[in-house]
Amino acid sequence: MKKIFKKIKELSSGEIMSNILDGSTEPDPSREQLKEIKKETIKSLEENPDFEAIVERQRKSFNLLYYSFAFIGSVCLIGVLLYLVSMLPRYGVENPRTVEVVKRYVENGLEETGAVNIVSGMILDYRAFDTLGESHVLFTALICVNILLRIDIKNMRSDYEDYYTIKRDVYYDMSHDGVLRLAAFVFSPCILTFGIYILLNGQISPGGGFSGGAVLGAGLILMSAGFGFDKVDKIFTLKINNIVTFSALTFYSFAKGYVFFTGANGIENHIPKGTPGAILSGGLILPLDIAVGIVVACTMFGFYSLFRRGSVASHING
Repeated sequence: MKKIFKKIKELSSGEIMSNILDGSTEPDPSREQLKEIKKETIKSLEENPDFEAIVERQRKSFNLLYYSFAFIGSVCLIGVLLYLVSMLPRYGVENPRTVEVVKRYVENGLEETGAVNIVSGMILDYRAFDTLGESHVLFTALICVNILLRIDIKNMRSDYEDYYTIKRDVYYDMSHDGVLRLAAFVFSPCILTFGIYILLNGQISPGGGFSGGAVLGAGLILMSAGFGFDKVDKIFTLKINNIVTFSALTFYSFAKGYVFFTGANGIENHIPKGTPGAILSGGLILPLDIAVGIVVACTMFGFYSLFRRGSVASHING
């Protein structure tokens, strides 16, 4: 039995994990070799007469622990929710706090934020900290999907499987469709221009970073579908994607961090609000809209690119 567990330990934390953690350049075992090792380990475990009894005991222990934690957690969650519900105002009774907040936004929003579009003023001024978290959530989601779906030399399959995967991707390449290429040629510039317009006018009209970034991301997706990834990779490489995304999040963090610090300490931040209704108005709302839009656009295109070819962007010049 000790030999069996020793083999499992070698499989899980032996040379393979050492190579990964130490950054070794030694080639990892192929997927076929790992499959054979796994088969031998399973076969050795199944031949052990005590194997089923050990597995059954472990299953019972896990189920007992799992159901205990699930029951305790459910009871605590229900108790917290019931307590919070008991603190809500009674039905038909007006809550003065909600009225104060709405009144503050409507009556003082233009003066305090400088934005004609009060929604953008709320998102990027009154509740800018929430928007900062949402932007980081998008970036984190892209990183997680990249970890799961990225194709590189360490997670490539056998030559046989990869050959047919490449053949299938070429077969389903939509850039050879004449109608799609024509649609992309006609509509991509319009969509990208409209996305830029939404970004630049978010503080004076409906729009802003999230909606403008979604339109820009859709334009990049249409370009890659109509002309192929090779055309898009010439202007949107992995290096560019990393630089613009990191720069946008960094600018947002430091800009609003400065505003938060000055506001919490009663210090004037000296950021001009501009003339309401002009494109250069709203203080930091315009550059923050651009930063959020860049993150959203890169995230949308990154998701599409990862699902389509297993990488966020090309490594050209990166």
